Amino acid sequence: MDASIAIRLHANDDVVIATRQLMPGNAIPGETCTVRDLVPPGHKVAAHDIKQGAPVRRYNQIIGFAKTDIAAGQHVHVQNLAVGEFERDYAVGTARFDPPKVAQPALFKGFKRPNGKVGTRNYIGVIASVNCSATVVRAIANHFSRSVLAAYPNIDGVVPMPHPLGCGMNSSGEGMLALKRTMLGYAQHPNFAGILFVGLGCEMNQVQPLVEQIGAYEPGMLESVNIQELGGTSKAIAKGIELVEAMLPKANAFQREDAPISHLIVGLNCGGSDGYSGITANPALGGAVDMLVAHGATAILSETPEIYGAEHLLTCRAATPAIADKLIGRIAWWKDYTHRNGGEMDNNPSVGNKAGGLTTILEKSLGAVAKGGTTTLQGVYEYAEQIDAKGFVYMDTPGYDPVSATGQAAGGAQLICFTTGRGSAFGCAGVPTIKLATNNALWNRQREDMDVNCGDLLDGVPMQDISQRIFDAIIAYASGEKAQSEKLGYGNDEFLPWQIGAVM
Repeated sequence: MDASIAIRLHANDDVVIATRQLMPGNAIPGETCTVRDLVPPGHKVAAHDIKQGAPVRRYNQIIGFAKTDIAAGQHVHVQNLAVGEFERDYAVGTARFDPPKVAQPALFKGFKRPNGKVGTRNYIGVIASVNCSATVVRAIANHFSRSVLAAYPNIDGVVPMPHPLGCGMNSSGEGMLALKRTMLGYAQHPNFAGILFVGLGCEMNQVQPLVEQIGAYEPGMLESVNIQELGGTSKAIAKGIELVEAMLPKANAFQREDAPISHLIVGLNCGGSDGYSGITANPALGGAVDMLVAHGATAILSETPEIYGAEHLLTCRAATPAIADKLIGRIAWWKDYTHRNGGEMDNNPSVGNKAGGLTTILEKSLGAVAKGGTTTLQGVYEYAEQIDAKGFVYMDTPGYDPVSATGQAAGGAQLICFTTGRGSAFGCAGVPTIKLATNNALWNRQREDMDVNCGDLLDGVPMQDISQRIFDAIIAYASGEKAQSEKLGYGNDEFLPWQIGAVM
């Protein structure tokens, strides 16, 4: 891609995107306009005069409507562009695409579990049933320092999973159901050789029914402690340590083996997006997703508030009308959810997103959807629901990074690809999180947090080369290479199930 000083993404677009700071008087090669304002990198410039009330297009899609008359060369942003309602053509199933399957899928080195799943890590998880057991959970996990685990080289660690939920909520409401799905998903996740549940005893979210729902499990690798039954905090911590110690030899017996990447489920997330996200990292990740699908793997797009306004680009790829209807139904649920909580679906982008050049939720969503590639949409899942389809799928989650990633992991994702333009600090509990930088400045400034640079697309590196770079990174990190977020210790505080409904 020849970046010049600005990029035109489609012949029908009303704006071009600055690739560096633009000054009044700058002429944009290939365009008829001259820059009138100071325009930061990643921001938009009007390619021609735009009348007040007219739709404004980027990616050949509507990103908003002009609040005032906009002259050619002016900076297009919050001062003159706003969200508006318009008709979407859902065109269900008209853009289905199934890539030819690769004859010999690529391999990664993972941990093969007795149930046929394959993990990218080998952890033992300590999960709180309720906020009241969070302190005990942390104390148990913190006991197992690197020095304690030195005799067990095949174990990646003992992961604490405290959270603020489990009581003060409707025992049969949406929030409790989502919490239980999350806990059940982690308990059956292939990145965990063993699980210890820690309950208080009197909470709404009781442990024993969860254990019974899980059913068959390798003996000694699914355990629970109850603080009240054991006589208090110290005794519960001691018992929990004893139970995890008994799991260590069995967990350490697992070793990495070659497995086809068709076993992989990859979560797709973005945080701290900027004006380059939909140009570089997101479409490059989409290309890697298409490659994963061709190899028989699965990829999960999520963050429903951040695909709002671009959902028609997914319904047209739906394998069946029922799948499209389910996605449209989740959008309708979110409209009602935000309304009854006094919010709006366009309560986005964030302050950082806007500083990076994104103006409306429509613009942000169109860039975010690009992470999902081009293949057929094979399923739509509720939050933390187990993913059982192959190929490209969708899971309904909030846009808030830790909540979204927690749901994807609970659904079975063994690895997450996370694009960022502003430099989000995040890592998912028990699941390696690969950070993809959208621009060279971020890559150079915050290198210790990033894993893959996608910004050199603007220097002329072909998109397919960057997609291959991401695909290769997925295999490397799935095979045991530590992501930067793992090296920095992210994940222990990022387990965050979705809190839906009133706190009682």
